Amino acid sequence: MKKILDLYNKAVAMISGRIPEAIALLLARLGLAGIFWRSARTKVEEGSWLQMRELTVDLFRDEYGMPFPEITGLIATYAEHILPIMIVLGLFTRIGATGLFIMTMVIQLFVYPDAWWQTHIVWAALALILMVRGGGLFTIDTLLNRNSEASK
Repeated sequence: MKKILDLYNKAVAMISGRIPEAIALLLARLGLAGIFWRSARTKVEEGSWLQMRELTVDLFRDEYGMPFPEITGLIATYAEHILPIMIVLGLFTRIGATGLFIMTMVIQLFVYPDAWWQTHIVWAALALILMVRGGGLFTIDTLLNRNSEASK
């Protein structure tokens, strides 16, 4: 049993460093951002950045049952574009992840309440990891913190 524990502890030590954690957090950022980015792109006119499709308003009104679909659709469309960019860049990662966590909970509670175990638990887990740990070593946040500490 001691040999198994020793092997296990060596493996844990090998993957517990800053670089493996940074890679894991980068993949979490890319995974979460990709989900919302792809959704965002379905809400805008082809070939535009933020020109919301009329179909988006219909979707928010008819399928999602959201109040003020012109406003909630626009907010969701902008958030699904801006927050993933922040997360991929690692710019205010915790704020971006919090925004996507809130969006996930709204979707879970008000739009697709039966999708928790199939989908939303993964989104929530990725967002919570980034909220708690931050974006990791490969982020603009890290560069800003280094520059801030260096100027003290």
